[in-house]
Amino acid sequence: MQGRLPGRIRRRIRTTSHPLLGPRAVFRHDRAPPLPSPERPAGRPIPWNDPTVLLHPFLLATALIIEAAAGYPDPLYARFRHPVVWIGALIAQLDRALNHEHDGFAKRKAAGVLALVVVLVTVGGIAVAVAWVCRLLPFGWLLEAALASTLLAQRSLHDHVAAVAKGFRTGGLEEARKAVSMIVGRNPSTLDEPAVARAAIESLAENFSDGVVAPAFWLLVGGLPGLALYKAVNTADSMIGHRTPRHEAFGWAAARLDDLVNLPGSRLTALLLVAAAWTTGAAAARQAWASVRLDAHRHRSPNAGWPEAAMAGALDLRLGGPRVYGSIRIEDVWLGAGRTAATPADIGQALRLYRRACLLLIASSLVLAAAG
Repeated sequence: MQGRLPGRIRRRIRTTSHPLLGPRAVFRHDRAPPLPSPERPAGRPIPWNDPTVLLHPFLLATALIIEAAAGYPDPLYARFRHPVVWIGALIAQLDRALNHEHDGFAKRKAAGVLALVVVLVTVGGIAVAVAWVCRLLPFGWLLEAALASTLLAQRSLHDHVAAVAKGFRTGGLEEARKAVSMIVGRNPSTLDEPAVARAAIESLAENFSDGVVAPAFWLLVGGLPGLALYKAVNTADSMIGHRTPRHEAFGWAAARLDDLVNLPGSRLTALLLVAAAWTTGAAAARQAWASVRLDAHRHRSPNAGWPEAAMAGALDLRLGGPRVYGSIRIEDVWLGAGRTAATPADIGQALRLYRRACLLLIASSLVLAAAG
């Protein structure tokens, strides 16, 4: 029977060899269609707690909604503090134990690497255990989302920046300086009204990336453990990732890793702000996009320039520029081609843009959840 078949068919029957893939390779159309897995019949949605799930859009959307609605309640903070406070306490303890001024640069750098590894292993291990317990419980997805919401900062960031605008209204420049000193490290006594307004808007843009979009990204791709690990890196950078005599060597690893993990979030933040600007008018969106293209890469940080440039363009402002931290003057570049003289009204405009961008982030996660 085989001798009657055409030669090309006989060759296919005689061997399943492939010159690159080896003797077990077969042609795609020769394979039988795969049978549905007995554990997961064809067409059935993948359960949220399946360990093979690669993305967590429903968890992300739920966490964003919880945090936007409730934030982190003060009674909860008073009783349990905050997860970032716990992470910070561990970092501070490792700083005291491992960062010795009499050690050389290389030894302090190695000690900083060790400290970061200890923080990541500790935080990651706890987060994996908590997520595993949540996925064993009825409605555990809601508990996991509630826990994840504590590591997002939509509402907190909005409230802190809104306090600066309120300070201008109720107490003038001095009250605004007090409010802005809660969210920026620069010397408030050196800030006039436009500088205070710019500082608040810059903080809103940069922290939208670091406090909302970047953690949301890592929650999407890594669930609660991914989010917790991101916050550990970000907290370490904020505490020890400074170019000071004490931390230039010890904080080197934290600063470099923070730059890396914030790359996707900063770019996504710029896109969200451009999209939010589009809802106010095409001209604002074009200005925001042009500012990102021209100025984002000019910032001394590989990430901060992206959201700040987008915000500057959308509001027709110039952000950044020289600023004073303590008694040290930093000569930074200007981002955007608009006005330098920002006003308290611009803070309100920035907050409106921020709220629209947050809504777009939540809507995008819901679309991903529905598509999945």
